[in-house]
Amino acid sequence: MWTLILERFWYFRLVQPERAREALAAWSARGDQSSWNAHQIRRLLISQVQQELDSGLNMVKTLVALCPLLGLLGTVTGMIEVFDVMAISGSGNARAMASGVSKATIPTMAGMVAALSGLVFSVQLERFARDEGQRVADRLIIVHQ
Repeated sequence: MWTLILERFWYFRLVQPERAREALAAWSARGDQSSWNAHQIRRLLISQVQQELDSGLNMVKTLVALCPLLGLLGTVTGMIEVFDVMAISGSGNARAMASGVSKATIPTMAGMVAALSGLVFSVQLERFARDEGQRVADRLIIVHQ
């Protein structure tokens, strides 16, 4: 998840400005900017830029959603240890059960921390992709004749 987030920040910082310049240069090089074909080419350029901007964002959101689930999986393994202690000792040995309970809470907490921090960056990346796509669309001016 963090690799994808860092890749997207790298893309937005270093690659996207060049892609936007290329789209603007391709649009500016056209002699005809007012026909139906020109409008479709403009839509194509905007769509290509937006597709590159959105690349990987759905995967980041999926991984953010998986983090708490993986934390819960760790909780299950910790609780299995608690039940093993209860089965072996026959009663509730508080010290032995405390170890399993602590092992159960740490993965849950780690999953939630990873999910929340990933969610913050995911929202920030989505907002930047939307705004940058709109900026590119605004710069590809349609000439009305």
